[in-house]
Amino acid sequence: MDLFESLTTKVTGKQIKIVFPEGAEARVLGAATRLQHDNLLHAIVLGDPAEIEKVATAHNFDLTDLEIINPATAANFEDLVTAFVERRKGKNTAEQAEKMLRDVNYFGTMLVYTGLADGMVSGAVHPTGDTVRPALQIIKTKPGVSRTSGAFIMQKGEQRYLFSDCAINIDPSAEELAQIAVSSAKTAELFDIEPRVAMLSFSTKGSAKADAVTKVQEATKLAQAAAPAYQIDGELQFDAAFVPAVAQQKAPDSRVAGNATVFVFPELQSGNIGYKIAQRFGGFEAIGPVLQGLNKPVSDLSRGASEEDVYKLAIITAAQTLID
Repeated sequence: MDLFESLTTKVTGKQIKIVFPEGAEARVLGAATRLQHDNLLHAIVLGDPAEIEKVATAHNFDLTDLEIINPATAANFEDLVTAFVERRKGKNTAEQAEKMLRDVNYFGTMLVYTGLADGMVSGAVHPTGDTVRPALQIIKTKPGVSRTSGAFIMQKGEQRYLFSDCAINIDPSAEELAQIAVSSAKTAELFDIEPRVAMLSFSTKGSAKADAVTKVQEATKLAQAAAPAYQIDGELQFDAAFVPAVAQQKAPDSRVAGNATVFVFPELQSGNIGYKIAQRFGGFEAIGPVLQGLNKPVSDLSRGASEEDVYKLAIITAAQTLID
């Protein structure tokens, strides 16, 4: 079954509430109205209703049944301010909180935190930091996870893989890399990918010596100890992880080598370059980034995202609410 056929089946009719802070952006509003009318989720868009109506008219979007909230005039604004101050435990005053919650990303994140929404999709016009920062301050990471990370589902025909971290952590430590590996295995399962996790490096099983190699070796051991039920192996070069014939030569005893489905990059530079090479040269569709490790799902769009990208990432975000 196609990835989105599977996810659509999971979320249809469940009225999962997803908030879109960038409600006056045409790509976002178009996706939100489609999702609402397709009965895939309950869409909440933030912004000035007059501006949203203007965009809808210009693009012939039907706003019927769409929930529109203007943070500047929201009836529960003071309640959210109080909840925010309590959550921040003295790090922000009520005055600071009022100013911060007039930012749509902070307001949307508070809707998720308080249970008024189940997840959030932002980033069509905001940089990653503006989406991730409120999530880390308010929703925070799951127990045992110190950092969130960004994964891409790479899909081409019947082929489907997961690349991580390609969006957040510039140079994760061995401990953080291990957390990313375990989170990525769990994310893969959500998208019907059997997780066989390759910890990538420019070395395979000690073929090179360097601090960067040692980090991946240590991360592999930590990930294996933390999640023994998953197949996790490294360090592996990409060809050893992906090509059976190369795996037989370089890592013949590995259960992952030559058969990997989840690829964990050692740092952000290689991860970001890697997924874009697969996308542009290899013809893979790159879906994401899917933010991993948060207590509740928040997804960050690329500012170059199309309406279809927003639509699909919202379905992914809704599906994330159905797993532990």
